[in-house]
Amino acid sequence: MAIIIDGKSLTVEDVIKVCRHGEEVVISEEAKAAVQKARDYVEKKLNDGAVIYGLTTGFGKFANVVIDHEQTAKLQRNLIISHTCALGNPYPVEYVRAAMLLRCNALSRGNSGIRLSTLETMVDMLNKGVHPIIPEKGSLGASGDLAPLSHIALGLIGEGKVEYKGEIVDAKAAMADAGITPVELEAKEGLALNNGTQMMTAVGVNVLWDAMKLQKVADVACAMTGEALHAIKKAYDHKVHDLRGQDGQKVVAENLLTLLEGSGNALPLQESKVQDPYTLRCIPQIHGASRDAIKYAYEKVSNELNAVTDNPLVFPDEDEVISGGNFHGQPMALTFDFLKIAISEFANVSERRIERLVNPALSEGLPAFLTKDGGVCSGFMIAQYAAASMASENKVYDHPACVDSIPSSANQEDHVSMGTTSARTAAMVLDNAQKVLGIELAAAAQGIWLRQELGENGIDNLAPATKAAYDYIRTVSAPIEDDVIMHDELVKFDEMIKDGSFLEAVEKVVDFK
Repeated sequence: MAIIIDGKSLTVEDVIKVCRHGEEVVISEEAKAAVQKARDYVEKKLNDGAVIYGLTTGFGKFANVVIDHEQTAKLQRNLIISHTCALGNPYPVEYVRAAMLLRCNALSRGNSGIRLSTLETMVDMLNKGVHPIIPEKGSLGASGDLAPLSHIALGLIGEGKVEYKGEIVDAKAAMADAGITPVELEAKEGLALNNGTQMMTAVGVNVLWDAMKLQKVADVACAMTGEALHAIKKAYDHKVHDLRGQDGQKVVAENLLTLLEGSGNALPLQESKVQDPYTLRCIPQIHGASRDAIKYAYEKVSNELNAVTDNPLVFPDEDEVISGGNFHGQPMALTFDFLKIAISEFANVSERRIERLVNPALSEGLPAFLTKDGGVCSGFMIAQYAAASMASENKVYDHPACVDSIPSSANQEDHVSMGTTSARTAAMVLDNAQKVLGIELAAAAQGIWLRQELGENGIDNLAPATKAAYDYIRTVSAPIEDDVIMHDELVKFDEMIKDGSFLEAVEKVVDFK
């Protein structure tokens, strides 16, 4: 079923369907009418000789330079050509598709003054898989994502490079093969295309989606480690968490009890100890806080998906063109900095659980570094190093980009959000966190297997949910009896988290939040 855009009703789930699964995009009839109405208004203002920022003036510090009517088309083309200043590695295709979709959705609202035919051309590019190459560095996040969005517009006018049918080719050739006529920009259109927060939001919505999955993987990883380390389940009793009243905390406590229901390893009470360390006992409080932050990010991103963020904005019914600042990325910058810190905590606490699994002083009788032949074999010794490295690296990325600002455009644009940096570093934190949790799953599965080898029935005593997790892991990675190339094994765990297959295997057995 096609995703219908109208500038008002796009959801996070819709974006993922389009950017990752190629769902078709259709502009609603209501949106088409609104876009045409705004364009008619813009052309009337031009014919009346009105002086309007971005239509008949220069940009930024050049706002006071009035442009002749005959030069307005050149003005828009030059805006795109001059602003394609991004550098670095190209964004992944799913980020580019998300940005194109979000820009189309914002334009569909009917406050940008773009021609309907121009909007329809970008939708055609999206549906036919013509994806402009967008280098990942170069946006200040105000005035919006000028450089990245200009690279999208560059493809729209048939210039630059695009990804098409799995290859990097000239935009003009790809457009011709796809049967799409490049756009010749007219007044207001360049600014309508490159002024907004869609690049940072495109990156951030993808990170958010994966974080929503990762929060569940984190709970499963904790439950698996709890099986290996004989966790005390009583700490997850709802009475404890009801007293604090934090929503995320209550959900995680409920999840852990659900995941460990029926376990003979993790028990309400353990004869060998009175209480667990924080990295098992306080997981509802730790994971729960991150969940609450992710929920906040979901709400803010959902708003931004349907935001009109270019400048100036056209209000045909009120006969107004207003210069404002919706392009400023601060709402998303703060959100993505918060999001990356939340994700980072999953990795921080996971690495500490890995340490408990490999450290014989902390592992409740498991062999040192999870190997039966310690000394000759190193087992998971350096796997913990790798987890520690990535958890520590995240702390560098976690520095909030939004607290920085560098004036631009001769100090006309004297405060910027750095929101695209917030989103990009959130993606880096996510990748590291996925890898760290993958290492924990590998180590926990090894610990459970070793319990069985030691005659403690570790596998036989698993809860149904953790047994499903363990069984799926064993379809991909065998227990490690002798030292192996650990990279090859750990990549399997990273992949099963990223492709969703691990979580899917657990959710087939148990329903949890």
